[in-house]
Amino acid sequence: MRFFKRLFLAIAVIYLLPAIAAAGWWALKERPQSWREAKWTSAGVLPKPDADSEAAIYILSASTGGMKGAVASHSWIVTKGAGDTAYNRYDKVGWGSPIRRNNYQPDAYWYSNTPHIVRALKGPEAQALIPRVEAAIQSYPYAATGDYRIYPGPNSNSFVAHVLRTVPELGTVLPPDAVGRDFLTDGRFFEIDPDGRDMHATLYGLIGFAAGARSGFEVHFMGLVAGIDIANPGVKIPAFGRVGI
Repeated sequence: MRFFKRLFLAIAVIYLLPAIAAAGWWALKERPQSWREAKWTSAGVLPKPDADSEAAIYILSASTGGMKGAVASHSWIVTKGAGDTAYNRYDKVGWGSPIRRNNYQPDAYWYSNTPHIVRALKGPEAQALIPRVEAAIQSYPYAATGDYRIYPGPNSNSFVAHVLRTVPELGTVLPPDAVGRDFLTDGRFFEIDPDGRDMHATLYGLIGFAAGARSGFEVHFMGLVAGIDIANPGVKIPAFGRVGI
């Protein structure tokens, strides 16, 4: 009995209290009441592409709409080949054709929330990886209409996380508030990245852990993530995201 009391206390302190605090802070913020009122134009986060600009791959993320935004974010992928004058943006969404290409501006606000760059690769490295990123996008097994499930996945973050695991050279993982990122494809409970540097264990994205060079060490509970970032020293706080040390 004492063990279960301590376990409940640990869950409450590590996961529930930050989520409640984030919800309280979010409730005080002004935000659009519906998607119709939200801002979806470019936030000016990415540089303007032109014929002289180098290849680039960006992973972007922004808080989502409604009260979900207190604890969850939406992520997407942007690519641009060397010399191209336009970006290609890839999202998975829950309406219409699930994987959208260029349905929004590459760096558009998401429900009026400003996106931030999770990872940026440029130059020859990005150029070499673009075909593999596009192949990983095409290989996503939950790309059909009706495959989207907001919680615990597969959702928008499950899609981007699949690409990051398939192409580990992108060198990053999604932020802790990217709910759904830990949902593994094809119903798997365990996965090791192709380069062997990260491992993931999960029960459908609800409970699990991840460890490795990119993930650091994480423990997942009901879509919330707590852990330590080793590659870029910091602490991963449920609902709030990563805080650098």
